[in-house]
Amino acid sequence: MSDANRKGSGPRAVVIGHPISHSRSPLIHNYWLREAGLPGIYETADVLPEDLGEFVAAMPQAGIIGANLTVPHKELVLPIADEIDETARLIGASNLLWFDGAGRVCVGNADWSGFLANLDDRCPGWDDRKRTAVMFGAGGAARAAVYALLRRGFEKIYVVNRTIERTKALIADFGDRVVAADGPLEELLAKADFVVNSTSMGMKGGPEWTLDLKELNPDAVVHDIVYVPLLTPLLAEAQAMGNRTVDGLGMLLYGAATSFERWFGVAPVVSAELRQLVLDDMAAKR
Repeated sequence: MSDANRKGSGPRAVVIGHPISHSRSPLIHNYWLREAGLPGIYETADVLPEDLGEFVAAMPQAGIIGANLTVPHKELVLPIADEIDETARLIGASNLLWFDGAGRVCVGNADWSGFLANLDDRCPGWDDRKRTAVMFGAGGAARAAVYALLRRGFEKIYVVNRTIERTKALIADFGDRVVAADGPLEELLAKADFVVNSTSMGMKGGPEWTLDLKELNPDAVVHDIVYVPLLTPLLAEAQAMGNRTVDGLGMLLYGAATSFERWFGVAPVVSAELRQLVLDDMAAKR
């Protein structure tokens, strides 16, 4: 069944952002709808920040059963939600919206579970050693990663960030296992069991990656949530040093799977075929 044919014969879901044309979420969700033989369609919705409340209120009448949220709406959606689940409340951001049986607006966060599922899939045993994690960044993606790492049992998460205010907010919200990096970066990397970049450094069109990994613990697992390019400068340097690495594409795919199951009642498979479909799309749009 084509996407065009499904559009008029079933429920709709959308990803809301501004801008939004770059999103690969429709490619992923419409693939799963075809695989499951389900009616419906997943589309993009370019919504200005000031129009978010009005758009969400009109969703049920338009046949839209749920939404993903991306920049700049992950925080903006919280004040208009009737129910905020524990993950979205602690993380301070939501990327998943649905309606309950009474039509109330409910929001949650699937970034943290996508983060863990990707690592478990691509690098089994990545969390065998959970003493020390080093995280670059303290924004919304970092908050999801901190929540995930604490859930998985890491003892200390050192946050490396340009401004101390966001780091202090992380510590206030998540407790004293999260600490501001206060010593030489080389010393932190030497004892790190896990390193994650949650910033836009190294992303296509983003700031250049300038940090040196020469003192990195050879047993550390290195993860970059960036997936365009798939092999970021951070991952390339870590691979050259012999460290295990994990790219960020799976975080997108597994987070999408949580959303799909919430809306359509079917648990989709994050398959090699789907991953390759997204990679091919990325290559075609370079």
